[in-house]
Amino acid sequence: MSKHTLINKKIKGQNISPILPEDVKNYLIDIDGTICDDIPNEEPDRMSTAKVFDEALEVLNKWYDEGHIITFFTSRVEDHRVVTEKWLKKNGFKYHGLVMGKPRGGNYHWIDNHMVRATRYDGKFTELVEKNVKIQVFE
Repeated sequence: MSKHTLINKKIKGQNISPILPEDVKNYLIDIDGTICDDIPNEEPDRMSTAKVFDEALEVLNKWYDEGHIITFFTSRVEDHRVVTEKWLKKNGFKYHGLVMGKPRGGNYHWIDNHMVRATRYDGKFTELVEKNVKIQVFE
């Protein structure tokens, strides 16, 4: 059984949302402007030659090797899937999934029945650190 096996596979006869073990994180990671040059969908010819940002490959592959789930979640459209998969493979990224068609424009507000943590990429990949921040919640 792999480290990221969902806990509900051990529970017989119950239909519940899957839960990862507490020590496994489920990372959703943007591509353009986060792990490489920021290339808009209107310039797909540049996608195959995008420059990887320093430390992105090392940190993400480390997280993958530690057993965390890596899913790229990109605003690139389905027509760009093949070039994106080839670029990820060519550059050595390890990952579990690729979700295309993330809404464009930023200012994301994710509402979910599971714990969600958001980390804004600010120019450098490092290990994540804990900080106390102000958040919005339902009343």
